Amino acid sequence: MSVSLAVVTVLMSALLLVSAGAKSLRTRHITEQMSALGVPQSMMALLICAQVAGAAGVIAGLWWGPVGIAAAIGLTLYFAGAVAFHLRVGDRKGASPAAVLTLASVALVLLRAATL
Repeated sequence: MSVSLAVVTVLMSALLLVSAGAKSLRTRHITEQMSALGVPQSMMALLICAQVAGAAGVIAGLWWGPVGIAAAIGLTLYFAGAVAFHLRVGDRKGASPAAVLTLASVALVLLRAATL
């Protein structure tokens, strides 16, 4: 296993868990942003679960590569969807962090695949 894979995995997992925690608190900022993006409040639990599962999956992937690849592919799709939702409402500023996380997820796929 490469050091870069471990570092990117731990950082991505930490970001996912912080984001899931913020969503679970349903702060005014988060609820306003989700509302502006057209995401119904009923979907918040699904988004939180997806982030927690993604974090667990990429961490588990440090020991079992195929799980890590599957989780990273899921995160790539998750964040690509976030980019699409931001761009759909003209929120270029909000799309940038999601685009960076999409690229980080792709990097996880490639790093994990290179170390199998």
